Amino acid sequence: MTDDVGADHPGTVASGVDHAVPDDTALLLDVMLGKLATYLRMCGYDAEYALDGGDETEDGADGARDARADPGDDGLLARANAEGRVLLTRDVRLAERAPRSVLLAEREPIAQLRELESVGFAVSLDEEPSRCGVCNGRVEAVSRGESVPDYAPDPAETALCRCRDCGQVFWRGSHWRDVEARLNGEEQ
Repeated sequence: MTDDVGADHPGTVASGVDHAVPDDTALLLDVMLGKLATYLRMCGYDAEYALDGGDETEDGADGARDARADPGDDGLLARANAEGRVLLTRDVRLAERAPRSVLLAEREPIAQLRELESVGFAVSLDEEPSRCGVCNGRVEAVSRGESVPDYAPDPAETALCRCRDCGQVFWRGSHWRDVEARLNGEEQ
């Protein structure tokens, strides 16, 4: 795979999917779309990223899962099929091989979100975070008295969520507002 789509790239093409909403559309993003995965998670999508590993990832020599290994096209196709996921990619040949895929042409995540909107994807931030932007796990509310990392605001003053899987703490702060403004087409 290369990052250049080339002059022969057909543009945004959806195959086997005519609309998508976060509650019923699971996604798998290829290795070129890591930043987009974070944005889709902020929109509430179950958006697995190829380099995050997954159930089909093999263990390394030491028995630990190698979450950063490129699974290759065949591995991505097998995982998308096994997990019932729509494959998002910028790779024309990979998209052609997937029964359910969206071929993207743009490089920047906000432009890619616009492409997804153009083929029927619902793209807006959740009122409250539901997915971890780091690992894609589900998040839950942090109670007022719970301890939080130093980087997080006081839960007595700000509504916080914590990922059930990796422990990352989230809130609707400046990053959230920046993404929201960009999605709404406002200046940053």
